[in-house]
Amino acid sequence: MFTLALRSLRHRATAMTATFVAILLGTAVMGSFTPLIQVALDPGTPSAEQETLLVLGGVVGAWGTVIALFSVVSTVGITVRQREVEIGLLRTVGAEPRQVRALVRAETLVVALVAAVLGALVASLTSRALLELLQSGGVVGEQVVHSGGGVALAATVVLLLVVSLAAAGLAGSRASRGPATVAPSEGRAGSGRIAWWRWAVALVAVGQTATMVAMTMATGKDAANPYDAMAMTGSLGLLLAVGLAALAPLLLRAGSWLLRPLLVGTSGHLAAYNTSRRSHLLAGVLAPVMVLSAAAVSILMLVGIDERTLPAGLSPELTEEFETINLLNNVVTAMICAFAAIMVVNAFAAVLADRRLELHRLRLLGATPGQVRGSVLAEAGIVAAVGAVVGLLAAQATIVPFAYVRGEGVVPDAQLWLPPLLLAGAVALTLASAVGATSRALRATSDAR
Repeated sequence: MFTLALRSLRHRATAMTATFVAILLGTAVMGSFTPLIQVALDPGTPSAEQETLLVLGGVVGAWGTVIALFSVVSTVGITVRQREVEIGLLRTVGAEPRQVRALVRAETLVVALVAAVLGALVASLTSRALLELLQSGGVVGEQVVHSGGGVALAATVVLLLVVSLAAAGLAGSRASRGPATVAPSEGRAGSGRIAWWRWAVALVAVGQTATMVAMTMATGKDAANPYDAMAMTGSLGLLLAVGLAALAPLLLRAGSWLLRPLLVGTSGHLAAYNTSRRSHLLAGVLAPVMVLSAAAVSILMLVGIDERTLPAGLSPELTEEFETINLLNNVVTAMICAFAAIMVVNAFAAVLADRRLELHRLRLLGATPGQVRGSVLAEAGIVAAVGAVVGLLAAQATIVPFAYVRGEGVVPDAQLWLPPLLLAGAVALTLASAVGATSRALRATSDAR
């Protein structure tokens, strides 16, 4: 199976590139922060610097880890789910389900191992650059020395490999169920039931968010430290977005139904149909759009509210804490948004990588390149609209309680132009990703003809 996996990878370079990019970037993001924990635990690190490094490596790194692992699981699921016909063909020539799962795991292991090692090499440089940035900003002292982070990076690589193999095994098990057949079940791809664990993740996220919002609004105004409310609400928008991303297929089907009256013409009809039919696949694009929208809006609005409402006459210690927290917020925003933006592009490339035959069939049925491109662009529009709206709603879990506690009410006093601007950027990125991926697929289709 390992030899077969190597041969299969040579013929699936485009599709497996999406998995490679997701794992490489996930390792780089996680590995940029986890070495800071190792630096903090080094006996030579002053105790005054340890807490800051542990917060950066633990809290900020934990959010990066959650998003990175979520994207890896989603991307691996997309690439395996698109191989239904290939897996069915293997079953009809005698391959057992366990052999199919072994093949999928072997392919994923090869890709994940190379990507994770390269990602760790990148992280070894970015973690040093991050520490230098913290030192130049006065967050940690110049006496703090980067210890290399070898143990932390090795642990990061092992974690990515375990998660990738688990995702491949789960997706392979799902794809190899049932009788052996080469007939694709694309018509049922979007109507599948939402797995129980998705509902569990969403319920936990919604419950935790609601609890923290209620606690903040009830007790936040009486807190002695003005940053207690930020600590309680700062991550709620992102937490809710990640939780709702588990229900992305359901949200996409609902959004497609609501937007159907706005989609006219042949391209609009195809887009509405394909979005519902392929909701589980397109959910891999919707999830990073939601995370991108929620993270950018919630954190940047939080920073704006904080700068406007910070009490006067703070002690030097609290002023330094203010500068540190805002630097952390900016770092988190940049990291999450950059990673999510890349994953939007990567996910669309993965979704369209194996739709060339479908696009070719549409061309044979008389669809023009413009109609095909318009249909995929309309699908991207649905994904972008649903992702932007859900991301904006999730961001309110951070904005509303923090603005209320800081005396601005449930609606912030300023910067109301910022959310529409950020959401427009997320929508534009999604549409541009769709245009680029569709153009490549159409060129490949034309070459095949």
